Amino acid sequence: MRTQALLLGLLALCSSCRQDMHDQPKYKPQRGSSFFADGRSDRPLIPGTIARGRLVTDELLHTGKENGEFSKVFPFEITAEVLARGQQRFGIYCTPCHDATGSGNGIVVARGMKQPTSYHIERLREAAPGYFFDVMTNGFGVMYDYSDRIRVEDRWAIAAYIRVLQKAQNAKQADVPADKQNLLEQTQ
Repeated sequence: MRTQALLLGLLALCSSCRQDMHDQPKYKPQRGSSFFADGRSDRPLIPGTIARGRLVTDELLHTGKENGEFSKVFPFEITAEVLARGQQRFGIYCTPCHDATGSGNGIVVARGMKQPTSYHIERLREAAPGYFFDVMTNGFGVMYDYSDRIRVEDRWAIAAYIRVLQKAQNAKQADVPADKQNLLEQTQ
């Protein structure tokens, strides 16, 4: 009786070990298929399909453009918190190439990579904030895009912080508010 039970258990165990489970028919990405009329294994998306997390309802926020032109305004109010976040993100993602002042003398330049353009040249001082957002989103020249590394709001915060760097490097005494002029004179 024991032998029969053992034999029956062994038979049940062996019958479940079929190679079919290992060698399942499946399609691999970008491979052909004789099953579908178009010969592709990848099925085209249904028109109107929106990938999860990719719905763009605010053109300015997600593209940096309005009516196809780089935006001259930010999509939200720039506060001290936004600038602090922009400074932090700039320090993480931008200083290796652009350095802490935005002059383009980051550590990678010392290691032999091409020097990026300084943010303080006239063309970039006059560039719209949407331009900086677009470059971070899509890349430009040897700079690759950061759209998968930096959140949309953080890219705008970095663009705002770049404006602060530009103002700081090109400020004149006349730019200081009248009520703060005396503080400036005391430090000189």
